[in-house]
Amino acid sequence: MFVTTAGRADQDVIELAKEFAMDQKIPFVSRRKRSIQDIQRENDKDDCLVFGRNRMEIYRYGEREPFFFHPNLAMIRLKRLLNGEADPFLIAGDIKEGDSVLDCTLGLGADSIVASFAVGSKGRVLAMEENKYLALLVDHGLKTWSDAEEWMLSVMRRIEVMEANHNELLKTLPDNHFDVVYFDPMFEETIEESNGIKGLTHFAANHDFTMEIINEAKRVARKRVVLKDHFRSTRFQRFGFDVLERKTSKFHYGFISIL
Repeated sequence: MFVTTAGRADQDVIELAKEFAMDQKIPFVSRRKRSIQDIQRENDKDDCLVFGRNRMEIYRYGEREPFFFHPNLAMIRLKRLLNGEADPFLIAGDIKEGDSVLDCTLGLGADSIVASFAVGSKGRVLAMEENKYLALLVDHGLKTWSDAEEWMLSVMRRIEVMEANHNELLKTLPDNHFDVVYFDPMFEETIEESNGIKGLTHFAANHDFTMEIINEAKRVARKRVVLKDHFRSTRFQRFGFDVLERKTSKFHYGFISIL
């Protein structure tokens, strides 16, 4: 991975990109009016992180379209909540104001944003992401996104992002440390029309989901362990989750009650 800038970056953006690359110990490559594809070919056909004024993008080598953070799905869900509609993730986790939530699989952060809204300023959301560059991308987006109302920006800013392997970190946490522990692993079956999931497959850590992980999550959680998965997934029954079935959705949420 290396860092460069957007095509017409001014000096301020260039300096920010250089500083970011230095902080993350990633090489910085000057753009010099070249295409991303040309720079990648000249730099060992490597993936590229493009630093712009308004957003950060990741270009995987050989792909024309970038991967970037956008909270559009979370925005839709928050507006529904404000309109009095229920969110199945919050129901599955019984997530309330003041709760603490450990999101073991950050992805693009939609569920963490919804959880942060629900727990409020007195709660806590810690989101883990094993892939370093996805963690950087989403953390940067949560901290710098500006195209939203102030209350939503506050919701996003409260989320703590940690680059970590949840399999290992869970083992280090004390008993009953979070109210809710949440997993959204790669589905056992692919939802073809989901562009967000398709993009994430390039960054996802493909670990086995085991009873050992579930037992650690149950130890760490005070209230519930929550799993999001394909509606045909065998994991719900295999690991003892109660399922919130939704007839019109291709994925369900399951939960294990600790209390």
